[in-house]
Formats: sequence, C-alpha cells, structure tokens
Amino acid sequence: MAMTADLPSVAPPPAGGWGPWLAEVYRRLRERFGHRQWWPAQDGPFEVIVGAYLTQNIAWVNVEKAIANLRAAGLLTPAAFHAAPVEEVAACIRPAGYYRQKAERLKIFCDYLFSRYGGSLDALFARPLGEVRAELLALKGVGPETADSILCYAGGYPVMVVDAYTRRLFYRLGAFTRADISYDEMQAFFHRHLPADTGLFNDFHAQIVTLSNRICLKRGPRCGECPLADLCPRQGLDEGERP
Repeated sequence: MAMTADLPSVAPPPAGGWGPWLAEVYRRLRERFGHRQWWPAQDGPFEVIVGAYLTQNIAWVNVEKAIANLRAAGLLTPAAFHAAPVEEVAACIRPAGYYRQKAERLKIFCDYLFSRYGGSLDALFARPLGEVRAELLALKGVGPETADSILCYAGGYPVMVVDAYTRRLFYRLGAFTRADISYDEMQAFFHRHLPADTGLFNDFHAQIVTLSNRICLKRGPRCGECPLADLCPRQGLDEGERP
C-alpha cells in the first residue's frame, strides 16, 4: 500500500486505519496516566499565553518560577503586563532564560492585543481559527508550536499541538517513516484521523509529553514500562538512531 501522497512521511495505515489506532494509543495513555489537566494555570488564559512564550527552550520547572514572580508582582493580567516596563517584566522572568528576549516578545504580543483587540482576549479568541493563527504567526518569536499552544490551551480552539516529543514517539511507533517529519505534516496526520475536539487534542498532547518525559526517553527509553510497547516496532531505539 502506498503512502498518502500529501503526507509522504506517514507510513501506510495499519489494519482498520489510523483513526482507531490513534484512539487506542490515547486510550492506553489516559488509562496509565489519567487526565492530565493541562495547561496548569491559576490565573486564566493570559497566564497560558505567557507560559507558551516562556517554555521555549527551557524546562517547565523554570517557567513555574518565572510565573510565580509575575504573579507576586501582579503582572498576570493583560492590562498590568502591558503597562509594566519591559525591564520589570525581564527581571520577573529571569528564571525562564533568554529573559530579555522573551520579555520583549511578550510585550509585542500585548501591544498587538491592545492595538487590535482593545486588550480583550475574548475579542481575540472570538475570531476564526485560521485568522487568529495567521496573526499570531506574524508576531516576532511565535512559531507554530507556540501559536498552537495559545490557540488550544488559551483559546479553546480544536488544534493539536505537536512537538519534538510527538515526533520521537510516533517515529518509534512506526507511524512516521522519517524522524525529521515536519511540524505541518505531523499536525495534519492528527487532524485528519481524529475528530476536531479541543478536549481530545488538549489531553492527547499532554499524554504524549507525560509518556516522553517518564518512559519514552530520548536516551535509554524504558520500554518495559511502556503501555504502548506491543505497538512499537522500534523498542530500545535512542533518538538519532535508525533501525
């Protein structure tokens, strides 16, 4: 059976198709880890947006420290953040690394939010998905993963966030034929074979991250502990290795 022409890095489907296979992967992950309740945010959608910027190239534990600093400074609302000097923001988010750059880029987001939507996230997220995504991607420092994290976790849009964990896991599982499959092709794979359900996309991505952090490690994966082991043709494969 030939690969799908417009998804050249996706393997031929298993018996029954990719939809039921993905549903089984998700069922097993949720059975093992429970609902992940992601994104963790005490102060609502704006905190999610801040976290989506801060988590770039840094461990989440450092993001939590930076967000705690912003909360203590009273800067976790769009209005307060927009009014704060960039130097104050940078000092608060120092634990998240690249803090001057991230402060500048978060201020750019706030300038956009206030100039175009009067500072209202409700107004922003009332717009059609494609329009909001294009606007976010036009902002400095926002790539597809950051944009889609904002759309799914802050805006409630039915968007599947994919990342390096997704690439590693589904390459090992044999769904992807290339370890360097593109972001757009990965995302199209999930969008094509799963229902457009925000809750499903939200939790599925969180399950992938959990499995990848605990079991399907970059080096020395713990295949004997994996709930997907019998589905995986590349058990024991370190990232960068080829079977």
